[in-house]
Formats: sequence, structure tokens, C-alpha cells
Amino acid sequence: MESLNDHIREYTNQLKKGQIQKAYKGIIAFMSGLCTYLGKNHPDYSLSAMYSGYMDMTYFAFTPTDLKKKNLKIAIVYLHEQNKFEAWLGGSNRKVQALYIDRLSLKDTGKYIVSHVSPGVDSIIESTLVELPDFDDSDKLRKLIEMAIIEFINDMITLLF
Repeated sequence: MESLNDHIREYTNQLKKGQIQKAYKGIIAFMSGLCTYLGKNHPDYSLSAMYSGYMDMTYFAFTPTDLKKKNLKIAIVYLHEQNKFEAWLGGSNRKVQALYIDRLSLKDTGKYIVSHVSPGVDSIIESTLVELPDFDDSDKLRKLIEMAIIEFINDMITLLF
């Protein structure tokens, strides 16, 4: 069984190589730029502050007014270990999340799978936006995410209204 000291020694060794810091900084810079880009292109949507995470996920909310009025939000999530972007329909709190999971469980949600209420689950519905993103072409990646998130939002509005 490895100890915390063993993990920290490995962490320190990896940091000495310098790639982790560069990758993490690049991910955070991309996400910050994506947030700014979407805010400029969709001024009628609400944006939250970005949560940089613990090298597990980085996300921000990008929510149209119709969903916000129902205490719902859309999160654009980068999952570090899987190297992919997802869209999450979420609630403003656990009670709202559970309410919509119950409601949507009774509907045909098509290609979308409704989450189950359980500890650690923060979504009502999750969907992959981009797998194995090409960060070297950030303009193309931003546009690809924008198209995919707008499609997801429109699908969620159709399901909910």
C-alpha cells in the first residue's frame, strides 16, 4: 500500500519534468478563453465563474434564460483524466436536480441518459461534446464546442418545455 508520501514523491518527480504545469496552464487558459468567447457570441446567456478544479474537472456554467428561470444550468466540463469535453444539465441545488431527474426519467429522452440521484453526481443529463480535443487548433476547437453546446441546449429546452 502506497503512502501519501509515496504519492507526493511521484507528484514532485512529475512536476520536475514540467509538462504537467504546461498542460494544466494550457487547459485553464483555453477554458477561460472559451468562456470569454461564448460570452461575447451569446450575450443573452448567463455565464458563471470558472471552476478550475483539482486536476479532475474544470467547468463553467453557460445557461440560457429559459433554463435559468427553472433553476437549471448548463455546464461545459473538461474532464482531465478522460481528455474530453462534456455538457451537463444541472440543477441549482440537489433538490432541483432530483426533481428534474424524476421528471425526465418518465420521458423519452432520445439519445440522452438521465442520471441517477446519488452522492457525487452533479448532473441531470450528461453528453459528450468533444472527445480527444485538438488544443493546438484552439479556434476550431472553440467553434466545435460552441456548435455542440448550442445543440445540447436546444435539445434540453425541447425536452423540458
